[in-house]
Amino acid sequence: MSLESLTSDALALLKNLIATPSFSGEEKDTATLIRKWLESHDIPCAQIGNNIIAKNAHFNEGKPTLLLNSHHDTVRPNKAYTRDPFAPTVEDGRLYGLGSNDAGGSLVSLLASFAYWHKQTDLSHNVLLVASAEEENSGPNSLRGILQDLPQIDVAIVGEPTEMHLAIAEKGLVVFDATIIGTPSHAAHPNTDNAIYNAIPVLEWFKNYRFPKVSETLGEVKLTVTQIEGGKQHNAVPAHVDIVLDVRVNDCYTNGEIA
Repeated sequence: MSLESLTSDALALLKNLIATPSFSGEEKDTATLIRKWLESHDIPCAQIGNNIIAKNAHFNEGKPTLLLNSHHDTVRPNKAYTRDPFAPTVEDGRLYGLGSNDAGGSLVSLLASFAYWHKQTDLSHNVLLVASAEEENSGPNSLRGILQDLPQIDVAIVGEPTEMHLAIAEKGLVVFDATIIGTPSHAAHPNTDNAIYNAIPVLEWFKNYRFPKVSETLGEVKLTVTQIEGGKQHNAVPAHVDIVLDVRVNDCYTNGEIA
């Protein structure tokens, strides 16, 4: 199988993936596309949930195993999109569309690499491919949910958009839900316990807080308020405001210590 043919096939698959919605937990259709792509290259594969798994043809349990992994789920397009997120469009040599970069480009590159090496007989190691689901929401049916069903993995290459730079470490993630309490009332009445106003110093605290331990590899812990919700109508003060915190954890802390 020529590299030119594989490149063309991988690009065609990427365009099909972009055109097929695959929000986290809803990746059934893209899983089917990936499975059919592998089968079209005479590569047997298995499916657990929406995760697609394949082994090289001469898999040998006595050899170390290299995992090739990337994900085929996407976040939902934000309202600031100026293009149709599901229309794969090439302009000036660049492919546009939701998931083209995170992580479709990495995924199809790893698929093509796996297909190239699949039938090689003289590899010093096994190659295990996992096109995984629910990465964006850290869901239970993601890669971590099927690790017990996979062979022992000795080393992994994980595809993510890194501008083609090799990354040797990645921050962890903890997500917190928080509630700021107040006293509900009609907007016309005096109220010194407005939950929305109470949220201001809380948001300021999170905005300015810095975890003291800084990693040589991963830098600071990154804490970001990513969601806020409170109130349903213009003339009513809500009883509470809900916020979501996204915390990217360096190697100086455990998740429990962050909490």
